[in-house]
Amino acid sequence: MKDKMFRLSLRMLQNREEAEDVVQEAFLKLWSMTDRLEAYQNPEGLLMTMTRNLCIDKLKSKKNKAVSLIDEWYKGNGYDPHHQSELKDLIQRVMQVVDTLPEQQRIIVQLRDVEMYSFDEIAEITGHDSNYLRVNLSRARKKIRETIEKLQKNELRLNRKTS
Repeated sequence: MKDKMFRLSLRMLQNREEAEDVVQEAFLKLWSMTDRLEAYQNPEGLLMTMTRNLCIDKLKSKKNKAVSLIDEWYKGNGYDPHHQSELKDLIQRVMQVVDTLPEQQRIIVQLRDVEMYSFDEIAEITGHDSNYLRVNLSRARKKIRETIEKLQKNELRLNRKTS
């Protein structure tokens, strides 16, 4: 669970140290409620919800310094340098577009497409029904796709003009 919690908090906070603090704080909260854990059917959902809420609290309390999430994801992938560079640029663009999405859409994309949670699990974590989640995920993916396609078309046009 620690890795999933860390990825969610890193994605939301975009700061490695603060993400680590959030994970630690969530585990401390969990530890303090060990006598009440039987009341929860899904401890994973509880931890992810606590992580999300702690991240939201941090985001509201102060501005965060951005950290390059791409570098975290990209260590040791084995691609040749040219392919790695192109892929890194594409991922970076996608992440920049994701950052422009409304907060709920960012969270849903993170939980579904990065963490690979089911819609039922995301519903439990976020408190939204699965129809709401599906609609927002669809809108987010469409926005990402359209923006990336637009950027690529603009680049092709610029490359043709300079050739």
